[in-house]
Amino acid sequence: MNKFIKLQDLGSKDFKATWDYQETLFKAILDTKIKNRREAAGLETDNHFLFVEHPHVYTLGKSGDLSNLLLSEAQLAEKGATFYKINRGGDITYHGPGQIVGYPILDLDNFFTDIHKYLRFLEEIIILTLAEYGLKTERSPGETGVWLDVGTPFARKICAMGVRASRWVTMHGFALNVNADLGYFDHIIPCGIKGKAVTTLNNELGVAKVNEQEVKTKLLKHFETLFEARFV
Repeated sequence: MNKFIKLQDLGSKDFKATWDYQETLFKAILDTKIKNRREAAGLETDNHFLFVEHPHVYTLGKSGDLSNLLLSEAQLAEKGATFYKINRGGDITYHGPGQIVGYPILDLDNFFTDIHKYLRFLEEIIILTLAEYGLKTERSPGETGVWLDVGTPFARKICAMGVRASRWVTMHGFALNVNADLGYFDHIIPCGIKGKAVTTLNNELGVAKVNEQEVKTKLLKHFETLFEARFV
């Protein structure tokens, strides 16, 4: 079992180019697993973790409802945004500047083979990280992701999640709103959930800007602890 995770920070990168890169890494792990099973060779599989910030883009999960996108093609162009229907779970979400996106491309055979536990661990990493900023965040029953003030009229989502898995290999991941422009969320029904707001870390803290590199460092620390892993 390989507990080492290859870390890359891609900076600002186009969504489609990043998706293609994820697919390349994902397929390489799958191919190794298939070969391993065929040859009983005991080959070790890689794990990867990508940090990235995307230019303005809306993505719709495979079971999502297109009506949750409230912009026409022409309006998307006016906003400088793109749109993709993709192969993760979940409905529609937004990615853009000021948002930390994390894509773990892991072979869960190296950790634990339980997708429910995997999603709960991703949520817990966010919850623990935001607690370091004095925020009490939590899960919302039946709604994947991380929220504030669950069960109140002021419930608001700070982190969205959507993953794909095949043969226990994962891709896609989480999007944490740190300094994101909340105006872009007005053009969708985020995650297909009506009547609930979206927020950012800097908005919750009442500051102009949060140090995103500091947030990434905290995320990685909690990831290593929960997954009993090491980034290299």
